[in-house]
Amino acid sequence: MTNAMETRGVLYSSLGNDPELGELVEMFIDEMPGRVERFVQLFAEKNWEELRRAAHQLKGAVGSYGFDVITPKAAQLEEAVKQRRPESEIQRVVEELCAMCRSTRAGAPG
Repeated sequence: MTNAMETRGVLYSSLGNDPELGELVEMFIDEMPGRVERFVQLFAEKNWEELRRAAHQLKGAVGSYGFDVITPKAAQLEEAVKQRRPESEIQRVVEELCAMCRSTRAGAPG
């Protein structure tokens, strides 16, 4: 499986133009604003266990939808929460992960 393609700050799924998987990728992208909102909410609530779980779930899902480049950032958040890193560090990683998620698109740049 190839990695997501990054073009001018936009992450394109490596599977977005796949005739069989493109629609699933688009559905995944459509759900991304809700995922971002959830990360922000969980951090604001300091709900560390649910934040760790959400990061773990995203880590497992993004590669399946052609966004392998997001996997390490989701893993970084999961580990930061698990290791009870300083709140400022967790916040930075949440913000970086959310920025990546906001930049996702289904198809390849054209």
